[in-house]
Amino acid sequence: MAKLTFTGGIHPYDGKKLSKDKPIMDIMPGEKLIYPLSQHIGAPATPIVAKGDRVLRGQMIAEASGFVSSNIFSTVSGTVQAIEPHRVVTGDMINSIVIANDGLYEEVEYDAVNDIGLLGKEQILERIKNAGIVGMGGAGFPTHVKLSPKEPDKIEYCIANCAECEPYLTSDYRRMMETPEMLIEGLKCELKLFDKAMGILAVEDNKPDCIEKLRALTKDEPRIMVKALKTKYPQGSERQLIYATTKRAIDSSRLPADAGCIVNNVDTLCAIYNAVKNGKPLMERIVTVTGDAVRSPQNYRVYIGMSYSELIEAAGGFRTEPAKIVSGGPMMGFALFDLDVPTTKTASALLALTKDEVSRYEPTACINCGMCLEACPGRVMPKALAECAEHGDLERFEELNGMECCECGCCSFVCPAKRQLTQTIKSARKIILANRKKAGK
Repeated sequence: MAKLTFTGGIHPYDGKKLSKDKPIMDIMPGEKLIYPLSQHIGAPATPIVAKGDRVLRGQMIAEASGFVSSNIFSTVSGTVQAIEPHRVVTGDMINSIVIANDGLYEEVEYDAVNDIGLLGKEQILERIKNAGIVGMGGAGFPTHVKLSPKEPDKIEYCIANCAECEPYLTSDYRRMMETPEMLIEGLKCELKLFDKAMGILAVEDNKPDCIEKLRALTKDEPRIMVKALKTKYPQGSERQLIYATTKRAIDSSRLPADAGCIVNNVDTLCAIYNAVKNGKPLMERIVTVTGDAVRSPQNYRVYIGMSYSELIEAAGGFRTEPAKIVSGGPMMGFALFDLDVPTTKTASALLALTKDEVSRYEPTACINCGMCLEACPGRVMPKALAECAEHGDLERFEELNGMECCECGCCSFVCPAKRQLTQTIKSARKIILANRKKAGK
């Protein structure tokens, strides 16, 4: 039994059986694709095309506007219809490039290399940066920034986040089962940047077939090891993953690099390999379309820019009217009120459920049971933090280490009073971060 884990956490129904054994299927886009200019942490990309321009698949349509930013590429050939605001999964209106798909899929030529071993570190980083790769596990942090720490010689571990602990999601599992070589080669590309680092493929022990396959493929790789983790949510959270695999602890004031670690998820590492080896930019990703309201749950290889409504249509539509639709997983995803929003680089899943467990209950008074404290992987006090947030006492909120909350949802999940602790704490964190930004901190 795997012993590698962290303190706290929960064991929600995982829902993975709906899609885990469904091989990845290709899905072709419709007549229109939308590319929000902010699909990543940092400054929005700047358009380099104009209305009426014809573009090819793989052509850059928006370039990074700073070091912490990311290039964006057209995933089809066609004509730029507009550059205008469009709604995204968070509900925000984001300036976006709209491209009419001509159905020809004419593509640019890519700068592939025969032997990755002949590339230097700067060349590898440049290819990753040019490809517009970001963290595809949800955060969207530009990968070239993450791979450029101030002291690269102090990086000791390059961790592949293969945990996929969020319920219902199985896209990483299918990647590991169908194209594990891409994952391993992507990790090897990363290791070329850090001479003293070991590679860790960190997999939860509810995926024994993945563990066996990855161990077989890396048995002759002296710099790569496979570590089995105890299955528990949020095992794939960056801080918890680092602690489980290396026993090194970080807080909100430190980056993983400060603990000698770099963490990237499965799809990101596959994209790194595709960029370094084949010279291809980030244009596609695997998306799990699932839930008990979906007629045929499936994992799809999706062209970035497609509408969520197209994914539901590909999965056979709804077998019954969903009570709740979520972009991402049920613990940290965003509830949707409209499927007419585009998939982006960080779109991991589309979940449709017949029951809305959140709206079924009315929150009641706290019964001081301590279950939220026991479940919290960040070792903070959710009850006290939520009370500070409700009363607007942001100073006390920070004194109680409220900024250490990773917003995983464990406290809300276990609360017998059904209090929306995570959402309340998250709102306070947003206000504090906005105040810090306004103050120039």
